[in-house]
Amino acid sequence: MAFAEYAEFDGLGLAALVRKGEVTAAELVEAAIERIERHNGSLNAVVFKAYDEARKTAAATLPDGPFRGVPFLVKDHDVAVGGWPTTHGSRFLRNNIEPRDSGLVTRFRESGVVLVGKTNAPEYGITGTTEGAFLGTCRNPWNLGHSTGGSSGGSSAAVAAGIVPMAHAADGLGSIRIPAACCGLVGLKVTRDRNPDLPDGYDYAFDLVVSHIVSRTVRDTAAMLDAVGKPEPASPYPAPPKERPYMQEIERSPGRLRIAWPAEPSANRPVDPQVQAALAETAALLKALGHEVIDRPLEIDYRALNAASGAPSAANFAAGMRRMINIVGREPEQDELEFLTWANLRAGRNVTGEQVMWGLQEIRMLNRRTLSFFEDIDVYLSPVMTAPAPPIGYLDPVAVRAREVNQRQGRLYPYTAPFNYSGQPSLSLPLHMSAEGLPIGMMFTARYADEATLLRLAAQLEKEAPWNDRRPPVWG
Repeated sequence: MAFAEYAEFDGLGLAALVRKGEVTAAELVEAAIERIERHNGSLNAVVFKAYDEARKTAAATLPDGPFRGVPFLVKDHDVAVGGWPTTHGSRFLRNNIEPRDSGLVTRFRESGVVLVGKTNAPEYGITGTTEGAFLGTCRNPWNLGHSTGGSSGGSSAAVAAGIVPMAHAADGLGSIRIPAACCGLVGLKVTRDRNPDLPDGYDYAFDLVVSHIVSRTVRDTAAMLDAVGKPEPASPYPAPPKERPYMQEIERSPGRLRIAWPAEPSANRPVDPQVQAALAETAALLKALGHEVIDRPLEIDYRALNAASGAPSAANFAAGMRRMINIVGREPEQDELEFLTWANLRAGRNVTGEQVMWGLQEIRMLNRRTLSFFEDIDVYLSPVMTAPAPPIGYLDPVAVRAREVNQRQGRLYPYTAPFNYSGQPSLSLPLHMSAEGLPIGMMFTARYADEATLLRLAAQLEKEAPWNDRRPPVWG
């Protein structure tokens, strides 16, 4: 294989070449390194480079997993790689070195991937853009003047640019689906606890955060979920088991699904006309494929959900920061956290136990409304965002006041968060492009623990409306 062809293959495609002896894992690592060095100056997607370790790993005997020999990047949040820094995008944790791999990273390694480095993320994943004071701005391969989304923006930029075929990502309120939509990728937020990270995943206690990958193909997303999405010994809250491997699911017909969608945008959530047109085109395509498509918006009280989540979210962040403070051994200095981070930390330290429990009780009751919507619906279709990727600076947590950042995020990203609270699987697919050449992602959400339906439908759409031949200006 000529090195110029590296980026044309997905992860499973590269692993197949390794198995056939047409290329070595070491050659793939060099191809990834060459592309990091070529593109990272403009993208700032990779913030920690582990080239020597990757070369050593590739030269050794690798696990015989589905992705044996495939270069892989890990987000600088949520999971730990032994001997590597985890800064969570913060100057406060600039010297934090992990003592060992976390559980999910162990599973990634067992799939056969070769870890090459870590990717950019905003400070503590707070903003839906990958711009920060410590790690700097990550730029979108489709247009360097636009955001990659967040918080998995570095991973998404690297995959979209062909640096690696897939990379680790995590989603707490949309942080897989939003950057996947911004960068034209497949981004699956899995069911709560489908991919466990015990015993290290303390942040999973709030039940919002899940980890998986962003990729360019449905089959890579399915194969990695087969590799890592299995119950862990002593897991207190394992997800319901799957019926069969997800790689078998994507070979099956989705059947005739009952799919709901909002034909008209909500009066208090304006939608860019291009996004609304893309949504209507998607609904028409689904109908043409034989699905029953119903105009039925998701009738939940977004304002009530946001209000209920305020105190628990703030308290959870403060508790996580307490762990970080214990690791560092001191409180952060004023210049070691961004303004928005300070605001969240102070809020979390000031809420009462009564406020937190009230919020959790409200969320539980609101989740019942969300889940009941799916009693006679297989899939809910919506946009991922109300507009394509915003310009760099629009959500800048350093230059824009905290209140304004939160208001702008609320207008741009209203659709993703409810399914973190309910724990349902939710998937972004890059089905459309704007007139300005930016991807527009469509979001598909299924019943709790029903990734199988989403992946069958995604495979059908990938075949009928393929996206893999689209290439951003920064590529390969």
